Amino acid sequence: MALHTFHTPGPVELEVKLPTGDIEVETVDGDESTVEVTGNERLVEQTTVELVGNRLVVELRSKFGRGITISIGDINIVGSPVRIRARVPHSSRAELSTAAADMELRGRFAALDAKTASGDLSLEGEVEGNADVKTVSGDVRLRSVGGDLRAQTVSGDVTSASVGGDVTAKSVSGDVRIDSKREGRVTVQSVSGDIEVGVTAGTNLDVDAGSVSGDLSSEVALGSDIGDIGGDGPTLVVRGKTVSGDFKVFRAA
Repeated sequence: MALHTFHTPGPVELEVKLPTGDIEVETVDGDESTVEVTGNERLVEQTTVELVGNRLVVELRSKFGRGITISIGDINIVGSPVRIRARVPHSSRAELSTAAADMELRGRFAALDAKTASGDLSLEGEVEGNADVKTVSGDVRLRSVGGDLRAQTVSGDVTSASVGGDVTAKSVSGDVRIDSKREGRVTVQSVSGDIEVGVTAGTNLDVDAGSVSGDLSSEVALGSDIGDIGGDGPTLVVRGKTVSGDFKVFRAA
């Protein structure tokens, strides 16, 4: 086990590159950041933890190469499981890259950028700004995103309790669900996955959705009630296309 401690009087930009294992990140009060690395002794020694300015970088290096590169359709897995536990000040940014590591985040983050192949991502807390997520065979569960949410998933579900900014999502064999949306724009495309968007009361709704072989339904009346475009409330624009998936607009709780 290796424990790294740094004096960080303000938020940091945390970057973690880990092939497999577990990543836990929590934001806390105070002016200190800590990173705990556990696992096989050799692998722990190959994991570097460096603070350069306000950028805190955690990376597993091996004889096969330095770090990992992950993008949809291009996955390079290097190394073996390691567990990373990081604690950083509130409003820090998180940039996480992994092939098969589960990611668990708690607290308040300024922004989130996560790429994973077969690992799940869960956030108990909030992203104050934008969240960008790409996943293959991994589920994403976010509680609150204050800015824009951009998500791309293959065989993985994406859910968020609320999003303050715009939502742009593409899914193949994965569902996309936004529990509560008040204003802005939602643009979602899905193949073999369902799309669900919750609309808050008092919101004007502009919907244009289509499905090749799925059902379309809305609990929100269009052209009247809270769907009366031109009312005093904010306007939510929803654009969606599905192939072999259902599209549903419902009233947010």
